Order: sequence, then C-alpha cells, then structure tokens
Amino acid sequence: MPAIARTLLIRAALLLGAVYFLLPIWWLVVSATKSSTELFGTPPLWFGGRFALVDNLQAILTTQDGLFVRWLLNTFLYAGVGAVGATVLSAAAGYVLSKYRFRGREAIFFGILASVLLPAALLVMPLYLLFSQLGLINTIWAVLIPSLVSPFGVFLSRIYAQDSVSDDLLAAARIDGAGEIRIFFTIALRIMSPALVTVFLFSFVGIWNNFFLPMVTLTDNSLWPVTLGLFFLNSQPSQMNYNLVITGALLSTLPLIAAFFGLQKFWRADLSAGAMKM
Repeated sequence: MPAIARTLLIRAALLLGAVYFLLPIWWLVVSATKSSTELFGTPPLWFGGRFALVDNLQAILTTQDGLFVRWLLNTFLYAGVGAVGATVLSAAAGYVLSKYRFRGREAIFFGILASVLLPAALLVMPLYLLFSQLGLINTIWAVLIPSLVSPFGVFLSRIYAQDSVSDDLLAAARIDGAGEIRIFFTIALRIMSPALVTVFLFSFVGIWNNFFLPMVTLTDNSLWPVTLGLFFLNSQPSQMNYNLVITGALLSTLPLIAAFFGLQKFWRADLSAGAMKM
C-alpha cells in the first residue's frame, strides 16, 4: 500500500474514532439546550427552536431545594479525598514493594496484581456485610474507605518507582542522615510525580463514576453521589425529569473534562517517560 493511502486510511480511522467518542457528548450538549416539549420532537443531534439551557440549569440546581448541588458536592468529596488518599497509599505501597527486600514481597505484589483483574462490583456485597458489622452503612465512610484502595495504582507505582527512583540516590540520602519517611516524601514522591498524576486521574474518574457501591451502602439521599442521584431522578415518571437528568449529566461531566485537560501535560510526560525506559 502506498504511504499516502496508508496515511489517509489511518487518519480516516482516527476521525471515525473521534466521532464515535464525541458524538454522545455532542448529543448531551444539544439535548441540554432543549425544552421538555422539544426534547423528543426535534432532531436529536441539532438544536431546537428555543434555547432553554438557562432554564434547564436553573431547574436542576433548584430542584428539591438544591439537592443536586448537594449530590455534586458529595461527589467532589468522595472523588477528591478518595483519589488523593489512593494516590498517596499507592505511591507508598509501590515504593516499598520496589525498593525494600523482605520475605513475601513478590507474593504480595502478585496478589495485588491479581486483584486488578477482579471486577469492582464483585466486592460490593462483601463490603456491605463488613460495613454493616462495623456500623458504617449509610455514612460517607462506606464510600470513602474502599476508594482509598487502588490495586492498579500500586502496580503502576511499583513499576515506575523501580525504574525511576535510583538506589544510589536513596543510599546517598541515607548517608546524609535522612530518614526513610523523609526520603519517601521529599525525594521519591517528587520523582514519581508523573506516574502519580496518572494514578490520581484514574482514581478520580473511577470514584466519580462509582454507582453500585453507593447504591448498596447509602440510603440517605443527602449522601448520594451525583450518579446515584441522577439515576433516582431518571426513575421518576415525569417527562420534565428527562431534562433534569440530561442537564445534570452535562454538569457532572464538566469536572472530568477539566481534570483531563488540566492534567494532560503531566499525563503525556508520564507516558513518554515510560516509553524511554522500556
């Protein structure tokens, strides 16, 4: 195949992929600008005759005394605190598994690696039974505590620390009198920061989209994340709720888009660093 034809074929495939992924977002943006009467009576991928985005935003932000805002704040709490905690714990575990030699180290790592293959939904019922015995059902801890554990983050941190954190650098720090905790926070964390940004981003998105665990462990609607709240609104038999759900879904995707664009340069640095080390 000629080089020009191969280039055109690759670009066409990438364009189709971009359309495939961007089309639902476009539909979401367009649908959020329509009124309840135009939502099903106009072409789904184009705007209606009346621009009702402001009215839809006002409706979703004021429904049930601003309960959607509470759901959004809960999601920021779960995703923000959970992602930061998961990143720090993953960095510490990965650093220890890569730089310290102790009995059972490889067995622990392979166990963590195997847990990456387990679907998250498989652990919901055991977590429910455990939190029920601890009296943590219907509390924020039922969502926060599982969010602090990221097997994929531990795996990535271990691989990155093993290749990027020099043993000679750690030995020099110990000779200068630095303790192990100080070495980890002042040296290892800074060197591992590109990989930790990736861990944070994956954890943040995973917790933000978490649905099954909050549905099982939370009964108070004031503690719900936005995913569970929108599911509740969508289950109500009212055509107006479709506008609320669509507008709420649009608002809930904006923080994820902002996180991806804001951390994109760090993510690129991480991927390029990994490519250079292989």
